[in-house]
Amino acid sequence: MFSFTLAFSDAMRLFLIGMPGAGKTTLGRALAVRGGLPFRDLDEEIVQREQRTVAEIFAAEGEDYFREVEARVARELIAEHPRLVLATGGGAPCFHGTMDALKAAGLTLWLDVPVPELVARLQHQAASRPLLAALPDLEALKLRLSETIAARTGFYAQAELRCTPPACTTEAVWALVQRYTTTA
Repeated sequence: MFSFTLAFSDAMRLFLIGMPGAGKTTLGRALAVRGGLPFRDLDEEIVQREQRTVAEIFAAEGEDYFREVEARVARELIAEHPRLVLATGGGAPCFHGTMDALKAAGLTLWLDVPVPELVARLQHQAASRPLLAALPDLEALKLRLSETIAARTGFYAQAELRCTPPACTTEAVWALVQRYTTTA
């Protein structure tokens, strides 16, 4: 089990969780640079290891298969990297015990972005996201995101840390993580 008495940059894994469009990858990359840590994006790792896009995996194999691969790759990354900032997929913490694995291996941070902000961020990207691609309009997108966050909140709320915009700047989150790791 990881000891939180160590300084964050010495030996630590930070896992960013939250809805699609929450900014996990953007913030994760910035935090990794700030802390001199390796960064990985779970979806990018899946694409590299599977040699096909997330959309192709969903189309050919379905969501169940994707969630199994997602859980396996998350565990592989944990095993491969004692120091890591990982941006997970939005659903990753909700399947196959992945949230428990993340919490056992490091510190989890929930980027809790309100649905209206998610809609604004995702409205032009929905077609490229398998679980949002078939939605006919913004109202359908808003409804899907509201239903999805309601179903996932129980998993996300298990995170040790939570950040809600506009407080999710790199420096504010870095300070939050530092405070947590030195007092926990």
